[in-house]
Amino acid sequence: MTNSSSESKNKPLSPEAEFSSKVTFRDYLIASEQKSNKSLPFWRLLAPLALQTGLIMAVPAQAVYTDVTGKTVILQTVPVDPNNVLNGNTLALDYNISRTSNLSRLPGWQTLVSKGRGSGRRLPEGTNIYVTLQEQLSTGRGVPRAWRPLRVSSDRPTTLRANQAALKGVYQDGSVNYGLETYYIPENQRQQIRSDLQTQRARRGQVPPIVVKAKVDPQGKAVPVSMWVRDRNYRF
Repeated sequence: MTNSSSESKNKPLSPEAEFSSKVTFRDYLIASEQKSNKSLPFWRLLAPLALQTGLIMAVPAQAVYTDVTGKTVILQTVPVDPNNVLNGNTLALDYNISRTSNLSRLPGWQTLVSKGRGSGRRLPEGTNIYVTLQEQLSTGRGVPRAWRPLRVSSDRPTTLRANQAALKGVYQDGSVNYGLETYYIPENQRQQIRSDLQTQRARRGQVPPIVVKAKVDPQGKAVPVSMWVRDRNYRF
């Protein structure tokens, strides 16, 4: 017993065991407190802030890019009801080229449906659609004529004439959305817009459409610029 006890005392300890024997629980608490009080490097504080700023600025930056590099196009809405088009402080519009009943008459529709594995005239939700539009000459300084849709495709057209543009949309809930459907209208304009719509309806005896001016960038994304109600132009 004496020999084995002395051998165990003389046996060298492993590095882990030797470290544990020297470091007490008090030493651990002191080290933890010093670590928690140590200030973070500046870059660790700056990185999250830069990321958040980038995310916040991404949307307006895209809109500025589209406005600067984009081509002006003119779009026409389907006839709107003056009582329904303005909901609170929001203006909701539906375009001629948003309706699949109109797009299905254009060249490229059947190919688009077959690529998306749709059935009949229906497309899978989330299908990307590019509508090629062509400028229509307007007479006088009045409300410009809406650009005419020529064809549709699943891929962005790479060869367009100077008087053409490709607008990108997404098929959702039975129609195509281009990001130009909903606008915030300042309070001082809401009543004037509603009045213009009602006056136009009374004169023509039908529900009036709205003409929208937008900018479309090379990737097909669009931002609104202004709209015409009767012969009055409202800027967004």
